[in-house]
Amino acid sequence: MGRAAFSIILVSSYIIDWIVLIAIAGIGAAFSQIAPRKRPFDITDRAISYPLEPETVTNTVLILVTLLVPAAIVLVGSLFIPTGAKPPSSTSASLKRKLWEWNTGWMGLALAYSIAFIVTNGAKEVLGKPRPNLLARCNPDVTRQAEATAGGIGGQIEEGITMFDWRICRNTGSLLDEGFRSFPSGHSSRKLLSSGCTARRFNEETVAFAGLVYLALWLCAKLGIAIPMAGTQNTSPTSLVVKEHRDSGPLRTRAAAAPTYLILFPLVPIGAAIYISSTRYSDFWHHGFDVFVSAGLGILTAWLGFRWYHIPIRQGGGWAWAPRSPRRAYWKGPGRLAYTENQDQEAKDLEQGGIVRRETFPPPGSGRGGSYEMNDLQAAGQSPTDFIAHERS
Repeated sequence: MGRAAFSIILVSSYIIDWIVLIAIAGIGAAFSQIAPRKRPFDITDRAISYPLEPETVTNTVLILVTLLVPAAIVLVGSLFIPTGAKPPSSTSASLKRKLWEWNTGWMGLALAYSIAFIVTNGAKEVLGKPRPNLLARCNPDVTRQAEATAGGIGGQIEEGITMFDWRICRNTGSLLDEGFRSFPSGHSSRKLLSSGCTARRFNEETVAFAGLVYLALWLCAKLGIAIPMAGTQNTSPTSLVVKEHRDSGPLRTRAAAAPTYLILFPLVPIGAAIYISSTRYSDFWHHGFDVFVSAGLGILTAWLGFRWYHIPIRQGGGWAWAPRSPRRAYWKGPGRLAYTENQDQEAKDLEQGGIVRRETFPPPGSGRGGSYEMNDLQAAGQSPTDFIAHERS
């Protein structure tokens, strides 16, 4: 099978990846159309007695800030931010790399969003936790207490608590349903009653952190923003061969802090995510617990989306992982280390005692640095597996 056929197979595999991401988001959207479970509640509970206030962050602003702006920055940055010390040999090669960086940047963002979307929407419908403004949505009818009682011992002892179900509410439909979607706070579609009109919009916390923290990580990778550490590795865009020099001199001379102004680039999206989430608490749409847990979920999905497609910030030189090998576009198969063929070749070279990568620190007891062969590893008491694990840690 020729290279053209391999290229078609590889491209088709990434098209399917996009289809899968869209399907995950679609399933999450379908979850949001299901009526949530409605947990019993106490009509004297202060925690759910807050007013139904209009939301500070509108739907348009939310989509613009957490989705469109990150996508636009990834697009512009992929095409115009120089990455890697060695420029491509031709304009065609340079364009291919930039387009690949753009694709992986958007795929990572889509992965973070879609996972946050489906997890939060599914959990909302199953848990049915009341919002802080539930009673304002419900408008309880106290004359229905007998038929709507769901539990508690309020009728048996003085000042006892009685739990009621949704049947005590005068209001029904989407207005009431949204009152039982407090946790987790995510990217689920819902309707807001405002000035007699209904408008479909999205919740904020998880999507804010998923999109904006992903953007912060992406900017840190592209702009080389990381806490200084001696022995930081940099790799070329076409190979994971480590390019380092032998460490010498005092530890303080082996690394330096990046210019302070650069830290503003990741801090701006992180600050925006914190602000958006804080408005959900101040507007009485979510409890504090909902906000913190949902922020953590958004951060987790952002990290997953970034690391799924990009080399670790400190080691990658701003580059994403290379495409899969055409022969492994759909399936790696047993006995193979990765979806690229280079890694298997490296392991084979180690088994055969071939020359391996350049190492920052010389093998213990060797008294020297630079490249070394398998006998150096054996003399240092390191196995090939140990070396591979050290190189990839």
